[in-house]
Amino acid sequence: MAVALEEGRMAQAAGEVPVGVVITHRGIELARAANRTVRDQDPTAHAEVLALRAASAALARWRLEGCTLYVTLEPCAMCAGAIVLARVDRVVFGAWDPKAGMGGSVGDLLRNPRLNHRPEVLAGVRAAECGELLTRFFAERRGFVDAPVTPI
Repeated sequence: MAVALEEGRMAQAAGEVPVGVVITHRGIELARAANRTVRDQDPTAHAEVLALRAASAALARWRLEGCTLYVTLEPCAMCAGAIVLARVDRVVFGAWDPKAGMGGSVGDLLRNPRLNHRPEVLAGVRAAECGELLTRFFAERRGFVDAPVTPI
């Protein structure tokens, strides 16, 4: 999760929502990414999607069995769908997303029993630190720099 947080901080420095991802295969880092939606003007350039593409290229296959995806924020519907389609074995996320999360908050696409693949999910890893990164980003954007930070 430390690497995902580092990626999130780099996204923040570039003016992006600070979400970072790292994907490992049997403990070896394959890919890392940060949000690029603003820089690329691409609504699909979420960190998870970018990392899935890079991991697939690294393994030269689209099925990412044996992989773990670490992300600072609970995946949205698009990203959760891509994770399921890529057959990622395990998803570890930090902060919950009560507005758009599909790993148990708004819905649970990752573990939907009607789908043919359901990754193992571990939620809340370094949640306070991940949440603070996001909360501080949005507070600064809205001009509440000195406001107390409460995790999302």
